Amino acid sequence: MSTPATPAPYTEPWLRGTHTEVPAVGRAVLHALELALDDIRKWTEDLTNAEVHAQPLGLPSVAFHLRHIARSADRILTYAEGDQLTADQLAVMKAEQTGAETLAELRGELEASFHNAAARIRALANGNYDEPRGVGRKQLPTSMGGALIHVADHTQRHTGQVVTTAKALKAMRDPA
Repeated sequence: MSTPATPAPYTEPWLRGTHTEVPAVGRAVLHALELALDDIRKWTEDLTNAEVHAQPLGLPSVAFHLRHIARSADRILTYAEGDQLTADQLAVMKAEQTGAETLAELRGELEASFHNAAARIRALANGNYDEPRGVGRKQLPTSMGGALIHVADHTQRHTGQVVTTAKALKAMRDPA
């Protein structure tokens, strides 16, 4: 999902007049992903690779959140599509807590994930939002629309945590 360079002054994605060919719900999810990417780029741009993996005040690392955002979008969209997770998706989920990727690699994974997600969201956007879906082994009930919306809210929740952790890391830098 390629987001054009953000103009100055900043205009949030939902106010840019983009994705008008996509029905409103799908468009809102696409805009939420773009907003997350804008915020992540802004708040992580000057973090060092060491800072990205740090856990200030015991908080989960920025690296964890970036991995989790990228990989959970895939999982949630799998449920929205009416499928269950594969063994590979489960293995990737278990590996989210660890890794030594650079910030550039993590952001690259996130951008690739959002690009893939955008195509899947567009395909779902004309579907029946009330169509039942089951999540996980217990087949917890939701709908296609519920899973689609959860991609947006889950992404935004973890993006907020990236921003907060990045701010804490920057505040803790040695001023010397």
